[in-house]
Amino acid sequence: MHAEIYTDGIDEVTIGGSIVRVDLFSFSPTERDANNAPKKVFRQRLIFSAESFANSVEVMQTALQGLVDAGVVQRNQPRAPGAAPQAAVRVERAPSVSDSSRSQNVSTNFR
Repeated sequence: MHAEIYTDGIDEVTIGGSIVRVDLFSFSPTERDANNAPKKVFRQRLIFSAESFANSVEVMQTALQGLVDAGVVQRNQPRAPGAAPQAAVRVERAPSVSDSSRSQNVSTNFR
């Protein structure tokens, strides 16, 4: 049997040289922040080579397009220039990559 992990999303992506670390989180069922929203709780870290991360992103983009085509999720309009990214991205010893051209995808179930 294989272990399965549930995640509510990606909290942070850290790039160090040719290694990409992706931190997964879940919302706490009991802990709340100052705005009474559930706190994010670290769950697991995925560690990729840069090449395997790029390949994984391509696979996820294909899956996302399938969800969009099926009407399961809807693409939002691109963010305004200078808007803060949804997830934190930290780059160590690698050139910075702009995130402003990406669109945010949100399920209609959580609006």
